[in-house]
Order: sequence, then structure tokens, then C-alpha cells
Amino acid sequence: MFAWKSASRIRAVERPSIREKGAKVYEIEGPLFFSSTDSFLELFKPEQDPEVIIIDFARSKVIDQSALKAIEDIADKYNSFGKKVKLRHLTRDCHRLLSRAGQLVVDSDDDPDYGIAVDYDVKLGIFGR
Repeated sequence: MFAWKSASRIRAVERPSIREKGAKVYEIEGPLFFSSTDSFLELFKPEQDPEVIIIDFARSKVIDQSALKAIEDIADKYNSFGKKVKLRHLTRDCHRLLSRAGQLVVDSDDDPDYGIAVDYDVKLGIFGR
């Protein structure tokens, strides 16, 4: 029930970028994890968007590997249209894990600090790395 309710809370506020002329900002609101990735992917319009979009996670948390995969999928989709994706307000964990993808530009001036769940240890009842 929690996962379903959380999935329905993810949304994006769209606005023009103040810092980067001609770019569009998607301000993500709500947690991004396995149950919200489909809703997250539906927020974007690569065919209609400008050459550069900025995805801002200041009001969101990237919680698991599924979320990272969804971010990479969005970047791939925009890349297929010859467009660039920049990411803002991601944690160091996200930077490290996404840097393996190679195609994402991460704008990291004031990023938050929290961990990404990679594995769940049933015996200990905790998420590991």
C-alpha cells in the first residue's frame, strides 16, 4: 500500500531555467523508487522539450537502483533526440553510481547527503551498499 501511494505522489513542476537561457527545468517532487519509476518516466516530453533540460531533485529523493535506471533511461531518450540532460541536487552516491553511465551531466553545487539503497540484508533488516 505504501509503495502504491508513494508512486502516485511523484510529479514535476516545469519552468524555464533562470541560470541557463533556453533550457527547461523539471523540478521533481516526491520519492523516486521502484514503484514510482513508470510515473517518473511519463513526466517528460523529449520530442517537445528544448535542447537542454535540467532535472532538479531538491524536493525528491532517489531511493534505489530502479530510480537510477529510470534517470539513465530518461537521459538515453533525450540523447536519442540529440538533446542534453543535466541533473541537480543529487547525492554523492547518485553521482558515483550515475557517473558509470558516462552520458549524464551533473550540476553539483549544493547537493544533499543521504544513501541509496542497493541491497537489503534480511537478517540484519537493513539496506547495504
